[in-house]
Formats: sequence, structure tokens, C-alpha cells
Amino acid sequence: MSRDSRLLAVGALVVLAGVLATAFLVGGTAAVGTDDASTGDEFETNAASSTTVSEPAAEVPVPEPGDEYYEAAAPDGSWISYINPRDEYRSPYLGDGSGKICVTLVNEAGDPVVGESVPNTTATISTGEELEWHPDADPMTVEYPVTDNYDRPLDADQFGTSAELPQGDGYMDSHCIEMHGQPEDGTIEYGEVELTGEHADDIEVVGYIQQAHEAWDSDVDPIEDAESYEDAGGGWTYKTDGSHGQAVAVLQLTGEAGESKDGNESTDGDDETSESDGADEIDANGSNGDDSGSDDGATNDSENDTGSNDDGDDADGLPGFGTAVAVIALAAVAVGLSRR
Repeated sequence: MSRDSRLLAVGALVVLAGVLATAFLVGGTAAVGTDDASTGDEFETNAASSTTVSEPAAEVPVPEPGDEYYEAAAPDGSWISYINPRDEYRSPYLGDGSGKICVTLVNEAGDPVVGESVPNTTATISTGEELEWHPDADPMTVEYPVTDNYDRPLDADQFGTSAELPQGDGYMDSHCIEMHGQPEDGTIEYGEVELTGEHADDIEVVGYIQQAHEAWDSDVDPIEDAESYEDAGGGWTYKTDGSHGQAVAVLQLTGEAGESKDGNESTDGDDETSESDGADEIDANGSNGDDSGSDDGATNDSENDTGSNDDGDDADGLPGFGTAVAVIALAAVAVGLSRR
């Protein structure tokens, strides 16, 4: 073979080796990129599921000046008041003692809700002899959902702040009773919340927030600032220049109401049927190995960490060592030809 022919052959082999090497690198990069994308999708799915709630937030804006249920605001900006059908004035009027007792129900994310997910459930708070005259007290009851049982189901903005309001964040969050005309040295007492009804086990009592002798400070969090009944106080006694008091009982959905409902619909309460369905699902996933690209397959692979599908992914995504060996062999032939 002439020198020119050898040079041409060497050149061709070098070009071929370069093409194969490029294919090797591109294949590896593509495989890695695919795995990263899959991981990202799974993370986004998990993040979305972690914010799932049993019931969406109520998002009821507070009344504005001129609205039917707007009442008044302090000239010094210390408080704001909205009309509440459960606001009563004692007769006979014994003094300037006033107050409010509320119940706030929040979802798993801490947002106020009306209780549509826990129908036929009641929260009851005893209020003592001092409020026997109040038609909505002795005891105070809150029946869920409040939208089906009350005029102005949410009547107060007890939590959060807004630059445009002296109190609250601009959205109603609580169901309350209010009282006026109490003796200025009198005492207001309330008991612990009792939950009864169809979904009583799907609500937990987070705690109580009590503020006495001054205007309500709404810069509090219903979950983080709630205290036990004993620590909150269970009531207050009016004093000179301190003839007001408020307390809020905070309840939260546990998420079990929705899960129980879904479970009953899918299994009808039959444990054996549920176990059988689970076995069938596993068999179906095992026999459809070629469909591992589907959402179900990807989820099961990541959770069970099976080896068979991992091997398949490696074989499809990376060329392996065969290409590398071919590149080395071609390079060796090229060197040999160049020396002849």
C-alpha cells in the first residue's frame, strides 16, 4: 500500500473514531438529562401534594365603609367594628363591660374555612351564668358548615394585619357572639370546646387566644399563638379602664374527613377487597415492565427501588463499554497503518 493510501486510510479511521466517541458522549449526557428531568417532576408533584387541604380558604372580604355590614371605626385608628347579628346589649344595662367570644376553624394550611368538609358537626362552649341573658350563649354553639346555618356565618376579622386597617388582614375568619352592658367589675367565663357530630373526630382543638382589658391585637397567628385552656385563662374580670375582653377558640381540620370519604367510596369498607385490589395492582405493574415510562411505573420504580427497571434504563440510555472498545481498536489500527 502506497504512503498516500495509508494516509487516506488513517484519516478515515480517525474520523470514524471521532464520530463514535461523540455518539458515546452525547448518549451519556442525554441519559443523565432524562434522569434529572424525571427527578424534577417528582419533586414538583410531591411539593404540590404537601399543600393539599381538605377544604379551601373561605376568603370573605371585610365590609367597607358604606357597606351594609360595616359598623364603625375608632377615630384614633385603634379598632374597627362590623355588624354582627349575634351582638347583644343586656337589658337592664348594668355597665360598660363588653366582650366577644369566637370560634375559628382553619384548614391544614392554617387558612379560615366555613366547615363544608365537616357537615353535621357542632362546637359547643359553655359561657356561665353571666351570659344567661344572651340568646346565642349559655352555651355558645357553632354548627358546621356555618354557611348553611347562620346569617353572617363569618362576622369577625380576628387574625392578621393590613396597612389599610386598624385590625385584621381584610378577610373574615371567625364566628362570634358579642355582649354589651355587663357590670364593669363583672366576670366573663367560658368553658373548653366540646366537639360532637358526624365529623367530630376530624377536627382538633388547637387552643385558645385570650386578650383582656384592651382592644384586640390582631397581630397574632391562630396556630402558633394558641394556648391551652388553662394558660389562656378561661375568662376575665373587668377592671377600671379595662372593660373589654375577647377570646377565640381555634379549631383545625385534621385531613381525615376527606381521606375517610375517599376510602369508603373506593373500598366500601371491605378490607379484603382492598387487599385484593392492591395485589392486582402490583401484578399489573410487574407484568408491564415495558410501560415503565408511564407515571405509575415511574412512581413505583422510585418507591420500590427495583433493579430490573434500573438495568433497562442503563441499557437504553448509555451505549456502554462496547463503543469505547471500538474507538480504541480503530485508533490502534490507524497507528499501525501509519507506521507501515
